[in-house]
Amino acid sequence: MTIPLLLALLALPWPVLAQHGTGEPPAAVHPQTLKAGAARRHHGQEARPGRAKKAAEVDDERQPDAVVVFQPDPVRGIHVTGWAAGSPKFRSRIIKDMKEAGVNAVAIALKEYDGKVFVRDAPMTREIGSYVNAIPNLEACVSDFRKAGFRTIARIVLFKDDILARKRPEWAVKTPDGDIWRNNKGVAWVDPYRREVWEYNLAIASRAAAAGFDEIQFDYVRFPSDGKVSMCRYSRADHSPQTAEAVIRGFLVRAREVLNPFKVSMSICLFGMTTSAGTDMGIGQRIGELAKEVDAVSPMMYPSHYNKGELGVKHPNREPFKIIRRGIRDAVKRLGPEAVKLRPYFQDFSLGVRYDAAKVRDQILAAQRFGITSWILWNPQNRYTWAALRHHNRPVWEHAVATAAATAPAAKPAAEEDAKENP
Repeated sequence: MTIPLLLALLALPWPVLAQHGTGEPPAAVHPQTLKAGAARRHHGQEARPGRAKKAAEVDDERQPDAVVVFQPDPVRGIHVTGWAAGSPKFRSRIIKDMKEAGVNAVAIALKEYDGKVFVRDAPMTREIGSYVNAIPNLEACVSDFRKAGFRTIARIVLFKDDILARKRPEWAVKTPDGDIWRNNKGVAWVDPYRREVWEYNLAIASRAAAAGFDEIQFDYVRFPSDGKVSMCRYSRADHSPQTAEAVIRGFLVRAREVLNPFKVSMSICLFGMTTSAGTDMGIGQRIGELAKEVDAVSPMMYPSHYNKGELGVKHPNREPFKIIRRGIRDAVKRLGPEAVKLRPYFQDFSLGVRYDAAKVRDQILAAQRFGITSWILWNPQNRYTWAALRHHNRPVWEHAVATAAATAPAAKPAAEEDAKENP
């Protein structure tokens, strides 16, 4: 396909599947099933007949998969810690880097998993000692990013909260003996069934919305997963997968009620494997159901966090393209009309395997095979691999899969699709 033809196709009137930034849920339209175009060149060369290409040689120039989602106004972001965001000097530098790289959003941590809160004057935070003055002027922080043209996302950790559990033990997840339960790292959780916990966090979210954030993003919207979870006891005696799913969804309904007056969008972070799991994974997260309550879903799809052999990938951390491709494929199928809300977190840090620009880029390219062009990069030290966002001397998002206007035949079996990974 020639470049002029590609541009012409992309200029065709596509059905709008979401109204990003309006606070309204995207329209319930199924992702389009589109026919792949003709065979394309790989890195500027024709594939040799009879020779299987290695995974490292294969990029987004390959044939797209059967289902391709169109995401208008894609969000391309990075995550920034609260401590870094509070520094005017850091903000000035990161804004410059973001502009040069072409990203358009920033997710800022306002409440962390240890329970520390970076929002001034939220109820109870001073009383229990959870408030930390990491961002002395939150309004100025938000304003700096918004004036520079960036979407601002406030990330708030919910039920993994060591401080609140210690200071309000009656709200904590307990052991059968009535002690505070702790995970395998000694961190306590609060009970998702307790409405007091909901309101504590929603007060923080409301303060963030009032400070000018465009979006509130809830993380750890789930039950504990690490440690002796069989020992967890909750305020609801009949705790089960069904009640867990219901209470997580109930929290999101309540959050929407509280945040609606602020006209902000709402999103959630999810376990990466929720894209492929057919159950709630024992944590109350079923991606298809939760997506109905929010404007965006962000499975944290870090290749380093997948077990060896998961999704049929021998070494997920060494094969980011393959593991992300399979995870996104499953997510698009599982989400159906909600797939337009998919906005994964990708790994931009090294854990066991060195992640260079190619490995970071491969995650983005894998998602783009399905039209998923919204994502957020994560690095706990705020050090981003900007070179990953360039590919063949162009922004990586300009390599999004070109799709034909015609409708494709029914999707092929998964095994046949997987065979295309090494054409």
